[in-house]
Amino acid sequence: MKNINFLAFAMPAFFLFLFLEYKLAQRRKRPEIFNYESSVSNISIGIAERLVNLFIAASFYQLYYFIYDDYRLFEIPSNAFIWFALILATDFVWYWYHRLGHEVNFFWAAHIVHHHSEEFNFTAAARITTFQAIIRTGFWCVLPFIGFHPSMVITMLIVHGAYSFFTHTQLIGKIKWLEYVFVTPSVHGVHHASDEKYLDKNYGDMFTFWDRLFGTFQAEEEKPKYGLTHPLKSYSFLWQHFHYYFEIYELWKRSSGFKARWKAVFGSPANMDQDIRPVLEKRFLQDKASPNQRLRFKNYLYIQLGICTFILTVFTYYFDYLESYDKVLVLSLVILTLINCGALLEQRKWMYYLEYTRLAMISTYFLYEEGLLVFFFVPIAIMIFMEQLFSLSKIYQNTILQLEPVE
Repeated sequence: MKNINFLAFAMPAFFLFLFLEYKLAQRRKRPEIFNYESSVSNISIGIAERLVNLFIAASFYQLYYFIYDDYRLFEIPSNAFIWFALILATDFVWYWYHRLGHEVNFFWAAHIVHHHSEEFNFTAAARITTFQAIIRTGFWCVLPFIGFHPSMVITMLIVHGAYSFFTHTQLIGKIKWLEYVFVTPSVHGVHHASDEKYLDKNYGDMFTFWDRLFGTFQAEEEKPKYGLTHPLKSYSFLWQHFHYYFEIYELWKRSSGFKARWKAVFGSPANMDQDIRPVLEKRFLQDKASPNQRLRFKNYLYIQLGICTFILTVFTYYFDYLESYDKVLVLSLVILTLINCGALLEQRKWMYYLEYTRLAMISTYFLYEEGLLVFFFVPIAIMIFMEQLFSLSKIYQNTILQLEPVE
């Protein structure tokens, strides 16, 4: 039992709490809390982050041990007082990581994905990218550098992450007396709001006194409007991850001189040229207007997300026992499927070719396993023949892309 990777149970636990939140929202007659397209997008990004982090999480932990073993400033023991100090230190580091994530373009490019969602529920908590995880790991390195043992730091980060998950919900109202010390869903909901009075507020993850101390606290007054001040027009999996990096690069190209280009990368998002995103959206065909219709055949999306979740759970459980080529196949298949889900939400006809790509990858893998890789062209030839004979692309698109009016 000691080799069980308990992180394998993170996704099933997530869906359990998500199901409970959804049923409670229904019972309280608050259907507006959940939006089909946004929820699917949020979950897709969460699956990708959990998957990719399996490949690099060990490197994070090794970095903590490297810093602690060779560069720590103090020998900090382990006792109840130190654990309490570590809780405070962790949230203090988070505050500044989080605040800089909103005040520096390069950091905001990684963090903005978490704020795309115009709904505020448990699915929004999953909306984290690997880029964001890498950046905040750099901040967490301060803790072993001070002298906190890496095993303590890793444990506290798990506790910290679990706490923040439960602050992403609208089903818990204001608890004013608790907000003097702790971040509540109401407090964190303000942070996710795009209302002018709520912008750049409430950076703390567990405690509110850092925000009160540094003048960034804002209690909820009017009901927040969640999302970005300039919302994306796309549910594309890739575009949501990379659009702001393209915006930074476009601003960098438009800038003259070292100082201006430095500001393009490390300046404030508040100074980003707002005409850049519409230009890029048109250039990369991501300016699709919100349709007044949505997919009728939603079950295909649910099936794909369900399979990805199952694969991620099993993959996490057996990760240490798999060969490198097994890991590459799973990573490629899941990421390709998540790209497909985004294309489905946007009703992109080219997604059909992703289906062929997945089939080609799976068939090539099994041929490799059986030592028959020399015949890799056979399944490809069969797919081409079937397409020419039955026009499968038209059948696929007419079936999968059926639409119905949005209620």
